Amino acid sequence: MISEGSCDAEDWSNDYSQAAKTARAPTSQRNRYWANCYLSDDVRMHLDTVHAYIHLCLVAGQWGSFSLPLSELYSLRRARFSLGRNFLVLTTRGGDPLPPLHFNRGGARELLKAMQRYIRLAPSPMDGRLFLAYPHDSGALSQSFDELHLFDDTSADLVSRFIQDPYATTFGGFSKVTNFFRGALPHTHHESPLSNRSPQDAHCPHPADEEPGFELITCVKLGPRPEVKRGKPLDNWDQFLDPEGRVTDPQKVKELVFRGGIVPSLRREVWKFLLGFYPWNSTTKEREDILRGKTDEYFRMKVQWKSVSEEQEMRNSLFRGYRSLIERDVNRTDRHNSFFSGNENPGLVLLHDVLMTYCMYNFDLGYVQGMSDLLSPLLFVTQNEVESFWCLTGFMDLHQNFEESQEAMKQQLLHLSILLRALDPELCDYLDSQDSGSLCFCFRWLLIWFKREFSFEDILSLWEVLWTRLPCENFHLLMACFILESQKEELIGSNHDFNSILKHINELTMKLDLQPILCGAEAIYLQLTHCKELPLKVQEVLGLRVPSSSSEESPDSEPKETDTLLTQSETRGASSCQPYNGQTPQRPPPTYP
Repeated sequence: MISEGSCDAEDWSNDYSQAAKTARAPTSQRNRYWANCYLSDDVRMHLDTVHAYIHLCLVAGQWGSFSLPLSELYSLRRARFSLGRNFLVLTTRGGDPLPPLHFNRGGARELLKAMQRYIRLAPSPMDGRLFLAYPHDSGALSQSFDELHLFDDTSADLVSRFIQDPYATTFGGFSKVTNFFRGALPHTHHESPLSNRSPQDAHCPHPADEEPGFELITCVKLGPRPEVKRGKPLDNWDQFLDPEGRVTDPQKVKELVFRGGIVPSLRREVWKFLLGFYPWNSTTKEREDILRGKTDEYFRMKVQWKSVSEEQEMRNSLFRGYRSLIERDVNRTDRHNSFFSGNENPGLVLLHDVLMTYCMYNFDLGYVQGMSDLLSPLLFVTQNEVESFWCLTGFMDLHQNFEESQEAMKQQLLHLSILLRALDPELCDYLDSQDSGSLCFCFRWLLIWFKREFSFEDILSLWEVLWTRLPCENFHLLMACFILESQKEELIGSNHDFNSILKHINELTMKLDLQPILCGAEAIYLQLTHCKELPLKVQEVLGLRVPSSSSEESPDSEPKETDTLLTQSETRGASSCQPYNGQTPQRPPPTYP
């Protein structure tokens, strides 16, 4: 347990009094308030709330103590003995590991919980047991956005509102710019916590005291990047149907769609297979039955919200809030497109009704700003209320970017940083130096799959490619890597800082050429998969390896943030890859059609 308040040496047991005096001696003249005196019978700690010092007195067969300012703490590594006993290793910014702290009877949670009051501990993207220390500092970020005048709303609580709800702030007050505050995301530094190495020293061997298992992605030597060309779009659907209407070779269809997309006249039919509205093995008769059943189900849900009276709505703030957000977003979604342009447009009515019905279908999630961006291309292609609704549900199941916890978005930004670090350490180092290493400026790219970065027609082509899930589920991250690599010379050559990086990336909107980006992303995939010593974390992101995971059970109930730091071992979630030949991919990668 932890006790708080003023603590003198006399409050300790006699066994620890001398060690306590020794720990406090270097800073005894400072005026401080002591908190968190007692952690366990193995580790005793004081945190100075003014100067953020950590004083530890250890009992591990002999007496010893050390004192460390939290500002000098670089990392904290959590490990376990084979018998299940926990210990922590703290590392200073000078690269020196401190004596391990053993927790034979608990106390690790209390230590992390206390430290989080003064610093932020972010999991390393390459080692789930390693946590990097950062100060709590959002002032600089707030100033950066104020200087850019990016937000219409200049109220004082804008930063805090964005951190609490990035979706609403991004699409509401700042719909034209991609951003996600650094303080809401873990920083993704990849350097070894036991040494301060420069990029030029990345090839040097690890020091002898470095723990095994830490993977240094920057030392990977990739082979040449192959040249890739796009193919022709799918233009003959009937050749893939048997006499009863079943799709005879779904994998071949996906390969053709990935290579060249779909001709516009076939999109309405093929999209319904790609998004799970129709099973690939369904017959024509079965699809007719599915459509009738789905139509009945849709209108039953639509009647539910249509029948809500004004009096009922006044007593349901959640429902009223969903309707208000939908009405606001519908009025500004793709209004340049003829299908949604003008006032009293039937397309706007359909857009509104489908989104309201989705709220009834998934009321826990309801409506989140950005969903209208996903629906409008579906509605444009299907020209049908029911079909667009069920395609949207399939897209949302595939997408999963709008969950309240934002874990999917954080995971994708983490995966993006892992890929970019393997491809271009120099660019990553530069972004880190400009406080942009979290890649927060890519937030909107990933949230709505580049919907506002490309033209409407290009989005139709892009999404059908991504829906194939070829060559891996994270192909959109490879696209982001290629775009960032293409901007490397401008970013570094012009010495862009955090503000101008954000501004430059957002000015790429509608200036990107889709087809070269698709070729470049595919070439990156082939380059990485041909690497014989590809780091394990990169393999996991590409779906070439299922990540291992471990968790520890504890009877204690702790706050979620501390629990996450203690139980997260490796980046969660396997990114499964569906190879072109239908088998688990092996290197060399499968050939393309």
